[in-house]
Amino acid sequence: MLRSYRPGDHEALVSLWSICELTRPWNNPHRDIDRKLARDGDNLLLLEEGGQLIASVMVGYEGHRGWVNYLAVHPDHRRQGLGRLLMDVAERRLRDLGCAKVNLQVRASNETATEFYRQIGYTVDDVVSLGKRLDDDLAGPG
Repeated sequence: MLRSYRPGDHEALVSLWSICELTRPWNNPHRDIDRKLARDGDNLLLLEEGGQLIASVMVGYEGHRGWVNYLAVHPDHRRQGLGRLLMDVAERRLRDLGCAKVNLQVRASNETATEFYRQIGYTVDDVVSLGKRLDDDLAGPG
């Protein structure tokens, strides 16, 4: 069943992201969930089966580009089209918001994810991704 995040999903979602190796110490997943819920919680989408959380995607749009983050499919449920399903839903939601282009970032070492995105029509943009941390997730809450 595809649905938006609910308050009781927090720990299961962090666990899914950890199992899928999406978490990093400098990106506190608890804070990322809280930040998303404060802004646009309906676009934190989850798939569950038999009461278990098996996949997720975080969709965002700021008026210029759409973004996809935290696409995760539990390893026991991969190769069933769930990642593609979630990306189709994400793209549809972005189109409905008037979004013309979607961006996402994949760690350079994650060849499996890069190939997945290429197979569904994504290409490598000729850009340099820059970042600046405005909040130190390593420091803990507040």
